Amino acid sequence: MRSLRFATICLLAALAARGAAAADDGPVKLGVITDMSGVLSAVAGPGSAEAVKLAIEDVGGSVLGKPIELVSADHQGKADLASAIVRRWFDQDGVDVTMDYVSSAVGIAVISVANEKNKISLITGAASSDFTSKLCTDKHFHWGYDTYQQASVVPPVLVREGSDSWFFITADYAFGHALERDTTKKVIEAGGKVVGGVRSPINTFDYSSFLLQGISSGAKVIAIAAAVDDLQRLVKQAHEFNLITKDRKAVALPMVLVDVHGVGAQAMQGIRFSTVFYWDTDEKTRAFSKRFEARTGKPPSEVHAMNYSASLHYLKAVKSANTKATAAVAKKMHELPVDDAVTTPAATMREDGRLMRAVYVGEVKQPSESRGPWDLYKDLKSVPGEQAFRPPAESECPLLKK
Repeated sequence: MRSLRFATICLLAALAARGAAAADDGPVKLGVITDMSGVLSAVAGPGSAEAVKLAIEDVGGSVLGKPIELVSADHQGKADLASAIVRRWFDQDGVDVTMDYVSSAVGIAVISVANEKNKISLITGAASSDFTSKLCTDKHFHWGYDTYQQASVVPPVLVREGSDSWFFITADYAFGHALERDTTKKVIEAGGKVVGGVRSPINTFDYSSFLLQGISSGAKVIAIAAAVDDLQRLVKQAHEFNLITKDRKAVALPMVLVDVHGVGAQAMQGIRFSTVFYWDTDEKTRAFSKRFEARTGKPPSEVHAMNYSASLHYLKAVKSANTKATAAVAKKMHELPVDDAVTTPAATMREDGRLMRAVYVGEVKQPSESRGPWDLYKDLKSVPGEQAFRPPAESECPLLKK
């Protein structure tokens, strides 16, 4: 009996060793799945893949003696298509980690497949704060902005300054819903109230009826909970309706750099914002952005910067773990500080997978102050991640309850 037990233990050990060896077979393969041609491609698109290529180059193109390979795909804004692509990547193509997503609905679909396949997922473009709350796991990581941060930094300040009644124009999909929910909570906590709101389909071109409802509500703030193309059209039409006045503000909650560039700095005057990255923050960001712009013709967006940072950290974790096995790499990703050209100061990873990075608040420059088409921000002030992102006490993530 003792001999049989010993033989069984040896067999199990051999099988475990074989499994670990199998996990390390082949190249280290990274997959970028994002919107390559649709409404979110300006902030993500081919630039996301270029940012990851820069990270691969910065570690020398190989790790653990294995080449690093990159694959990319266009999910076309469709969660079911994204799920099918990443399933094939995991089952047939040997992809070890996926990233970007840019759409929260796509991100939710992809992390479901990644969890099923025991793979690491890097959320570098999608914004729902649910990723590190009720959807948290020990294998996916949220790198950049999220809806809690977009709601928590600027809106409470506006309420305390007297802009205490809010009306929402919300994109009718997962990201918009999460952003409206998180902002509503912060507005009410600060002593304000929400007097109404409307939901708008993605790719709406005429927002006049929505804007007129906002004006007629008497709200002091029209909160725009929509992204990129939709947000830009809303801001432009708000100016056409003379929405922004002394007594009524517009708040573009998820505003990113391409929005300001697309709409124009003049139309963005008076709109405050928070951001996780700006190309002209310091010498490190300027050097990275110069490399990126040499390839793409424009500075990196927030999503591009997060793709660079997350993929670089993943590769550092593979090297430190001396394996690309999921559990060991995920453990190292939690342990190692995130310190790179786009993360200043260095940041730490919380148990729920939320990178506790600094967030910046600032203003849009006057056109006369700008030195070029992308020189758009000024007076950036750093806010610690602990003040910007959801505190553990408010989270539904069981990993924070241990």
